[in-house]
Amino acid sequence: MAEARAAEPVVSRLAIVGLGLIGSSIARGARQFGLCRSIVAIDRDEAVRARVRDLGLADSVTGDAAEGVENADLVILCVPVGAAGAVAQALHGHMKPGSVLSDVGSVKGAVVAAVTPHLSEGVAFVPAHPVAGTEYSGPDAGFSTLFSGRWCILTPPEGADEAAVERVRALWQGLGAIVETMSAEHHDLVLAITSHVPHLIAYNIVGTAADLETVTQSEVIKFSAGGFRDFTRIAASDPTMWRDVFLNNKDAVLEMLGRFNEDLAALARAIRWGDGDALHDLFTRTRAIRRGIVALGQETAEPDFGRARPAPEPHESR
Repeated sequence: MAEARAAEPVVSRLAIVGLGLIGSSIARGARQFGLCRSIVAIDRDEAVRARVRDLGLADSVTGDAAEGVENADLVILCVPVGAAGAVAQALHGHMKPGSVLSDVGSVKGAVVAAVTPHLSEGVAFVPAHPVAGTEYSGPDAGFSTLFSGRWCILTPPEGADEAAVERVRALWQGLGAIVETMSAEHHDLVLAITSHVPHLIAYNIVGTAADLETVTQSEVIKFSAGGFRDFTRIAASDPTMWRDVFLNNKDAVLEMLGRFNEDLAALARAIRWGDGDALHDLFTRTRAIRRGIVALGQETAEPDFGRARPAPEPHESR
């Protein structure tokens, strides 16, 4: 079902820094759903800028961040979390008073620490994290409904301007997201176990399989079942983005990895000693988590995770 077009734009001028999957999806959605009057696309990569122009994603395109944010009511940083501080520094003194700066990083504590010292006078900072994405990147990868029915977490600092928070909330709700608010510290702990550690495990398992390829003579890929195939999808995510995530959320990730290693050791003991009851209890509990995710509308209940299958070929009549 298509979202209704906004009765009034949330902001007049929206500036997006970084036109990858998330940035280009915001641009497409903001235009389709009438969330702003004009869009400025800012990207340092000349090839990306050329493609953004070809796709018609923005009213103006520039590689000069300082120039691009002038007169913008809302600026969204769609860059790797490790680059957020440097970009914010480049914007210092160029955003107008009363405007709002936000971001889309999946780490919040480190981003807040890096960006806050560079805020211009009268500019509010409202960090955000849309919990949505695919393994693809670049301006061609975006689509307007990427955030539809997905969570977007806001982590406004204590004492944040309420009008600024509501402006960012309204934009994400206009893009179809379900908006939740929490502290940056709590966000980083939650995302460490729901996103960051699963990605780390996927990278590790696929890396192990790659090492085994010389031994198995390509059988790892040839006979990859659903589990390994799903790990490869996660492990195909943008390497720069995920490098920065782990370096900037190291405390929460290491804490969750410690817990994971303890639980993995207990699972290994159950297998070693043939403790079928312990295995069955664990698998029953984890199956319930999957059903809960489906019940919340965050995944499909269709077999094989909703993957399209080719129609069977008709049998010849005899």
